[in-house]
Amino acid sequence: MNKYLTPTELQSALALRDLSDPSGGPHALQLLLDEVTSGLQRLWHVEASTHRLSPLVATADNYDRLGYSADDVTRDSRYSRHVSPTVMLRSHTSAGMPALLDSLRGELGHYDRLHVLPGVVYRRDAIDRTHVGAPHQVDLWRLKARGLLGPAELQSMMAAVVEAVLPPSQYPDVRWRATASNHSYTAGGQQLDVLVRQPDGSREWLELAECGMVDSAILRGSGLNPGRWAGLALGLGLDRAVMLRKGIPDIRLLRSDKPGVRTQMLDLHPYRPVSVLPEVRRDLSLVLDTADEADVELLGDLARTALGAEADVLAALEIVAVTTAAALPPAAVERLRMGPEQVNVLLRLVLQPLDRTLTDGEANRLRDRVYRALHRGKMLELSAG
Repeated sequence: MNKYLTPTELQSALALRDLSDPSGGPHALQLLLDEVTSGLQRLWHVEASTHRLSPLVATADNYDRLGYSADDVTRDSRYSRHVSPTVMLRSHTSAGMPALLDSLRGELGHYDRLHVLPGVVYRRDAIDRTHVGAPHQVDLWRLKARGLLGPAELQSMMAAVVEAVLPPSQYPDVRWRATASNHSYTAGGQQLDVLVRQPDGSREWLELAECGMVDSAILRGSGLNPGRWAGLALGLGLDRAVMLRKGIPDIRLLRSDKPGVRTQMLDLHPYRPVSVLPEVRRDLSLVLDTADEADVELLGDLARTALGAEADVLAALEIVAVTTAAALPPAAVERLRMGPEQVNVLLRLVLQPLDRTLTDGEANRLRDRVYRALHRGKMLELSAG
């Protein structure tokens, strides 16, 4: 059974600024989006249409019409943000494509256009320096009538996106790879990874995008004949793309109000580190009802909800250990008053505001708010009293 957002939760989600939208002011995400779009236009010599759609979408458009199965786990409210049985906050910008495809039924002549769908998406995610619960994404779909689009065009699309995000003039040693990846609405799906250099000098493969050829079933679902229509679809995480381009170490910096950071979010020049405030760590000994609840993304989402407007203080959330009641000493089980099916989870919070230093009292109060939201045991162990 899905849990629905409260009016307050929905209002908070909708109030979040979309950094990719120029109407809210300039931002580096917009500059990078423009470069990616322009790169694909030059490659294909096609026009581009940008669609800024409401983040509230029909659940059917987010899932059913994109080929997701009825029992797909991502439909669960632990993963997605449902407003009602038929409406949700989109979990990907692809949710705008079914209606757009419907609008092409009357196109009878030659057609070749790039459709750009940027915006904020809402889903459960881990808490660390590269993930956030409401990231920015852009869907880039080239739709063509009376012409073929296949693996060769998909390869050139990926190459153009990498070149736009990491220009060879600035990143001469950039490498990328494509590996097979299944998506419900594409055929020949690929995951696009780039090899990036870490601060310690090591190199690591990071996912940049996912893409594929638009599946014929998706076209047919909108009344488009796959014998006449073809398409390429690519989903790009804009936050990660900007972080890679500028060398930004923490995703929270993209929304920072700190003057020395905010001014750097207006261009695509390399990020110049601003003084880093000390982090505060707090370890929590939680009792959860089942081992399945010991999921870093689920706990992270609950922690964000508990902290509300102060959620950006949480730099990381890590599960250090999970121990069943049977594996604990009897004295510990008695002290925690654990049931036989319950588990003890050692959870580490890393608290680090970007604009100030936390006092011990503030850190303890934040720790206790998270603890109360996550703990399922009968005994409370609070820090702030």
